[in-house]
Amino acid sequence: MQSASPLSTLREERELMDALFELMQREQDSLVAAEIDELTALTARKGALVAQLAACAKLRHDALAAAGFAPKEEGMAAWLAGCGDAGATAQWSALLALTRAAKERNRLNGMLVNKQLAHTQGALNSMRPAAQGGNFYGPSGQTTAGAASRRLVIG
Repeated sequence: MQSASPLSTLREERELMDALFELMQREQDSLVAAEIDELTALTARKGALVAQLAACAKLRHDALAAAGFAPKEEGMAAWLAGCGDAGATAQWSALLALTRAAKERNRLNGMLVNKQLAHTQGALNSMRPAAQGGNFYGPSGQTTAGAASRRLVIG
C-alpha cells in the first residue's frame, strides 16, 4: 500500500480553513449584534470544521513522517523544498497565511466574548440589591429582608 503524499490533503485543508475563516467572521458579526441563538449554531459548526482540519493535519503529518520528515510545519517546509513544486509551495504558504489570519480573528472574537461577558455581568450586578439591607424575593414571592439568622445557643 502506497502512503499518501503530504500534499494529498492540502487542498481540502485550504477549503476547510476558508470555511472556518468565513464562519469566524459570521461569529464576529453575531457577537457584535449579540445574536446568541446564531452563536450557538455557529459554535457547533466551528467545532466540526476544527475536527475536520485536525484530521487532515494528522494525515499530512503521518505522510511527512512516512517520508522521513518531521510531522510538523518545519517538516512540511523541508519536504516542499525537496519536491521543487512551486504550486505546492504557494498552496502551503497560502494555507499558513490564512491560518494566521484565522488565529487573529479568533483572538478578536475572544475579546468580543469577554466584552459581552463583562457587560452581562455588569447588568446582573446592577439588578442585585445592595448587600446592606436589600430586599430579596423568597420562594413564596414575598420580599424578605437580608438573610436574618437565628443562632441557637445550647448550654
